[in-house]
Amino acid sequence: MDIVLTTLNAKYPHCAFGLRYLFANLGDLQSQAGILEFDISQRSLDITEQILQHSPKIVGLGVYVWNVTQSAQLVADLKRLRPELIVVLGGPEVSYETEQQPICQQADFVITGEADLAFATLCRDLLAERASRPLPAPRTGETPVQLKIIAATPPDLAQLALPYDLYDDRAIDHRVIYVEASRGCPFACDFCLSALAIPVRTFPLERFLAAMQSLLDRGCRQFKFVDRTFNLNSNTSAAILEFFRQRLRPDLFLHFEMIPDHLPAALRQLLQQFPPGTLQFEVGIQTFNEAVAARIHRRQDNAVAEANIRWLRTETGVHVHADLILGLPGENVESIAAGFDRLVALHPQEIQVGMLKRLRGAPIASHDADWGMVYSPNPPYEILQTNRIDFSTMQRLRRFARYWDLVANSGNFPEAQPGLAGFQQFLNFSDWLYAETRQTHGIARARLVELLTRYFQDELGQVIELVRTPKAASRQAKHRA
Repeated sequence: MDIVLTTLNAKYPHCAFGLRYLFANLGDLQSQAGILEFDISQRSLDITEQILQHSPKIVGLGVYVWNVTQSAQLVADLKRLRPELIVVLGGPEVSYETEQQPICQQADFVITGEADLAFATLCRDLLAERASRPLPAPRTGETPVQLKIIAATPPDLAQLALPYDLYDDRAIDHRVIYVEASRGCPFACDFCLSALAIPVRTFPLERFLAAMQSLLDRGCRQFKFVDRTFNLNSNTSAAILEFFRQRLRPDLFLHFEMIPDHLPAALRQLLQQFPPGTLQFEVGIQTFNEAVAARIHRRQDNAVAEANIRWLRTETGVHVHADLILGLPGENVESIAAGFDRLVALHPQEIQVGMLKRLRGAPIASHDADWGMVYSPNPPYEILQTNRIDFSTMQRLRRFARYWDLVANSGNFPEAQPGLAGFQQFLNFSDWLYAETRQTHGIARARLVELLTRYFQDELGQVIELVRTPKAASRQAKHRA
C-alpha cells in the first residue's frame, strides 16, 4: 500500500466511519490504498509493525479525543523508524488549537475540517512529487520540515462517494454500523464542536436510501445514525423512518440523536408504528437550568421537551436515552439535583450523566475566567472544579455518574430502582459505595449485588431480593454511545 488509512477506535465493536469516507473518495488512488483499524487497547509497537509491513509512503491517521494520547505515541514510533514516511493527521481533535499539540509537531500535514476530498488531493500531489523527485530521508538531528496545515473546504455532499460498501461482512455481523443522512448542526451550544460547524447539509435522499437498502440486503440490522439533529427536517426524517417501517424485521435496531423539543404530528404517527426495541432516541437535555442554558447559548423549550419525552414513554415503544451534563458554568449542585429529579420523573429508560469536557476549539473556554472553570489538561479534558462546585464535590459527582451507569443504566437491578431514584438518594448511595470499595471500576456484578443488598438493609432498613444471575442485556444497552 502506498497509502495506509488508520485510526485507533475506542473499542473493537466500533467502526472507523471517517476512514471509510476517505477511502471511498480516493478515486483512482484506491488501488494503492488500504484501511487498517486498531483500538486503543493495542500496543503502539504492535500497531507500528502492522502498518510498516505494508511499506506505505503516506499514513493518514484519524485523531479523536479518545485516542490522541495513543496516537501521539504511534506517530512518534512511526517517524523514528521511518523518518521519510509522510504522516497526515485529521479528525476533530487536531482541527483546532493545532499549533499547541505535540502530535501535530511530529506529523507532516494536518487537514482540519471535513477531509473527504482534501485528503485525496494531498495524496495525489505527494505521490506525484515522490515519483518525479524522491524525497531524501532527513538526517539524524536535522530540523524537521515545517508542519503544513490544510484547511479543508466543506465538500458538497452530493459530490461525495458514499462509504457504505466498505463495511465488510464481519463488520456488519459484529460491529456498530454508522450512517449519516446529514452533517452540521443549527445550534451553537458552547460545549460542543458543532457550535463551530457550518449549517446543516443533507445527503441526496434517494442515494442515501439506496445505500441503506444495500446494507439491509447484506444482512445489516443495526444502524447508528450520527446526525446531530436527525429530526430537524421533518420531511427527511419522516421519509427515512417510513423507509425502515416498510422493511421492519424482528432484529432491526435504529439509533437517532434527536432535538428534544421538535416532534411534529407526522413523526409521531410514524413512531407509533414501530414495535418496542426497534428505535432508540438519544435526547440531549443537558440542563434544565434556563439561566445556564442561555449562558451557553443552548436554545431549548424545556416544557415542550418534557412533554415530548413523556409522550414517547407513554405512547410509543421508543427507548429514550436522555443526556445531562454536570459542571456547566454557573450551575451548582442544587440546580443539578433539581434537573436530575425533573428528568427522572419523565421515566426515560436511561439517563446518561456526563461530566463537562473542554473540547479543543469549543466556545466553552470563553467562560473560564467568569466561572472559575478548571479542566484536566489530559484527554478527555473533563471539568475539575468551578466557582460553584469545588474539586471534592466534583469528584463526588463524577462517582455519582459512574455508579448511576453501573447500577441504573445497566438494567441489572430493577428491584433497587425505587429506593435510589432521586438525586439525593443516589448521591447518598454513591458516597457509601465509594467509602466501602474505594473503587469506581472493576466492581464485579456479584460483589455489587452483595453491596446493594447490604446498603438497603443497613442504611435504609429495607430487604430487597436481587437476581444474582446476569440478565440478558437489551439491544439498546448494548449499543449505547
